[in-house]
Amino acid sequence: MKYTSFIVKYAEIGIKGKNKYRFEDALVNRIKKVIQDIGSFNVSKSQSRIYIHSNGDYDYDKLISTLKCIFGIASISPIYQIKKTNYIDLSKAVLEYLNLEYGKDKSFSFKVRAKRLDKKFEITSDDINRELGHDILENFSNSKVDVHNPDFILHIEVREDINIYSISIPGPGGMPYGTNGKGMLLLSGGIDSPVAGIMIAKRGVLIDACYFHAPPYTSDRAKQKVIDLAKIMSKYCGPICLNIINFTDIQLAIYEKCPHDELTIIMRRYMMKIAERIASEDNCLGLITGESIGQVASQTMASMLSTNEVCHMPVYRPLIGFDKLEIVEKAIEYGTYETSILPYEDCCTIFVAKHPVTKPSLNIIKKSENALSEIIDELIEKALNTKEKIMLDTYA
Repeated sequence: MKYTSFIVKYAEIGIKGKNKYRFEDALVNRIKKVIQDIGSFNVSKSQSRIYIHSNGDYDYDKLISTLKCIFGIASISPIYQIKKTNYIDLSKAVLEYLNLEYGKDKSFSFKVRAKRLDKKFEITSDDINRELGHDILENFSNSKVDVHNPDFILHIEVREDINIYSISIPGPGGMPYGTNGKGMLLLSGGIDSPVAGIMIAKRGVLIDACYFHAPPYTSDRAKQKVIDLAKIMSKYCGPICLNIINFTDIQLAIYEKCPHDELTIIMRRYMMKIAERIASEDNCLGLITGESIGQVASQTMASMLSTNEVCHMPVYRPLIGFDKLEIVEKAIEYGTYETSILPYEDCCTIFVAKHPVTKPSLNIIKKSENALSEIIDELIEKALNTKEKIMLDTYA
């Protein structure tokens, strides 16, 4: 069946009270943006529903797959819509819809769920349920009513028009794009950080990102891998400004002057300092990392205490309680996994210690950093002044 109209439902937006319109408008604007190249559509909101009406040919599968990546959408339903008239016309339309969608001779069980939001309609919601159930049973001999576990629920919404639908395609949920400020993601080429960024974006947060590149110890392939990951993420997160920082001189200085069992912690501290500087310049409200407690030496509670100490902004870690399998499942769901596992080195793996400290003392770490005091500020300024910025957007 060729559909020309869709209902988009949301969940959390519905409890936003007087501010609900702001979230609705943000969701409408995001939908308009991402589907504009699929076809010609009118997108509007009415009575806690968002409607998409096509003005011509379009790719149904592409439309649905695109909508399933838009945060704020709870479900998508293709609808059969008629002008509001009377019950006889409603019944005819329902029978036509079922014939087109399920076929005249197909066996199915169903339940009717009517909502008469326009109280001027001639019969009540309960009467619509009963009368339509009777008409369907009479016209579809292989059908039966099942109120507990039906093959589908037939939804009837009597509004300005009448919406008829039985298909509900789950959306990703969350909050609409751009409704909760902006954060700076420390993006590596691994599995975890892209998932962390997408999960924070699901709460309506705009995402910028920092990647620490260490040529010649990390290759252009490793850099391209991170760019590709950011592009995949933008399908969910919206446009991402990726800051590529040349971290080689800082890493070499740390490697030469600091204890090797503390390398990862000290490098991480300077990454956080640099990311926070860029985040502040870009009006971000916090840093985002893909850390999970105990996954590696730099992600123990003691290690994260040491890295947090250099930050004034809050550090958000959405994966903090996840195990690796759960993170991998999310990466597969979001489509980042296959790119993340490409075997290109990143700057952390090149300079990793054989026996990294897992319970660092903050006082000892700070004392070790004193060996960098004469050169580190200049190296940080050089890294910031030579950073590369790339804008990435799936829908640009």
